Amino acid sequence: MGKKRQQVLLASLVAAGILLLALPAEQRRDGFDAVNAAAQAVAGVQTEKKPEPEAPATPEREEQSAPEQKDDGGQKATEKPAPEPTATEQKPSTPDAEATQAGTKPGSDLGPGKSLRTTGSEVVALTFDDGPDPVQTPKILELLDQYQVKATFCLVGTQVERHPEIVRQIAARGHTLCNHTWDHSLKIGKDSPAKIQADLQRTNAAIQAAVPDAKIPFFRAPGGNFTERLVTVAGRSGMTSLYWEVDPRDWDHPEKETEKQHITRVVSEIQKQVRPGAIVLSHDFNQPATITAYGKLLPWLAENFTLGIPGEQEESSPEKPEPDSPQPSVTPTAGT
Repeated sequence: MGKKRQQVLLASLVAAGILLLALPAEQRRDGFDAVNAAAQAVAGVQTEKKPEPEAPATPEREEQSAPEQKDDGGQKATEKPAPEPTATEQKPSTPDAEATQAGTKPGSDLGPGKSLRTTGSEVVALTFDDGPDPVQTPKILELLDQYQVKATFCLVGTQVERHPEIVRQIAARGHTLCNHTWDHSLKIGKDSPAKIQADLQRTNAAIQAAVPDAKIPFFRAPGGNFTERLVTVAGRSGMTSLYWEVDPRDWDHPEKETEKQHITRVVSEIQKQVRPGAIVLSHDFNQPATITAYGKLLPWLAENFTLGIPGEQEESSPEKPEPDSPQPSVTPTAGT
């Protein structure tokens, strides 16, 4: 029985050898797989089929399964960059009410609260705020006299009370007086009409104490903070509210700006902004650089513009009077 089993095993090996020789060359590239397959075929062993290799990925699948790659600009390499937004015309933004001073339009004749922005004629008006100043105001008065220019001085009541003699100098030289509130309150336009009225009357009383019967035709709100209520109350007191068209910001002294640079800027800003009919804002109180700037500005302004008071008409050249028609001679009648 043992000998017979050996014969069967030998016959199986022979058969396996024959099958091995009969397998295609493609399957014999791996010798171990070929021997195992022949042995399993002889023994009748059933093996699990190997899973079929996956089909080659199509371009579509590759696009879905490939890891994201980004170029230097951060765009996906497999994606088209998004189109840039179409450029649209940039329109200037509409200034808010605060920026346009209570909604008035730059370039119009009216300022905030319907105050006066221009003179109403070709006359350019120079105005000086926050005085009188015992040092600077006399200096600007001398310059104005030198060029025969009349200006408007917007006076603060507390300063008037301290220096009434300077107010008298202003009036004596033919300049115009303007009420600039009692203590330069920037919020007076929000006060009640009665409180506004009391402030303006107190300031006018101080001015007229210095210069009895002084005319005070104008009012200016500190900071230009006019409201319609403020303009209305000032109007009831016989005063026209003055805003301005030219502001060189002579009161502003940036930290790194030298005095020479400041003077140059003030001169340049006024020369750039001024036009016939403009009201020019400046300050004589504690502003020595402004006085120096006007030493350079006044000859240029006097040469190029008619300078005067708001509401004042430009003087026209005098017309030659027409010759009188000859009168008939009258012969006295005898006896009359």
